[in-house]
Amino acid sequence: MGLAGGLTIGIAGAIYLLGAGRIMGASGIIGGLVDGSGRDTALDRLWFLAGLIATPAILMALFGLSPHTNASSAPAVLVLAGVLVGVGTRLANGCTSGHGVCGLSRLSPRAIVATALYISAGMLAMAVLRHIWGVI
Repeated sequence: MGLAGGLTIGIAGAIYLLGAGRIMGASGIIGGLVDGSGRDTALDRLWFLAGLIATPAILMALFGLSPHTNASSAPAVLVLAGVLVGVGTRLANGCTSGHGVCGLSRLSPRAIVATALYISAGMLAMAVLRHIWGVI
């Protein structure tokens, strides 16, 4: 399923770049709606969000899949994780789809550094949260 998801994100990123001429960075797309800087492309951004939300539901219905998660069931951990991801995407000027998928494929030096840093931070967080604190 991970391979299928990765291929889908890569194909979507290529289509968005070729079709709209913009990088498919989810945090930038959402951020432009929230802070108002993306007013001129608001309809494109809303369609992107609709697809982001609807696609998993459609695929689950088509293939009879059930939603499951390996995430922590502790609400405080989930809220903290969401806040840290949001802060991290603002600090890095992008997210995994912008830097890790679209940026790496364009050999962007900034994306290479950002991806190396967030992968390292994720590995460290997982090691600490799962193996030391036992909360995940």
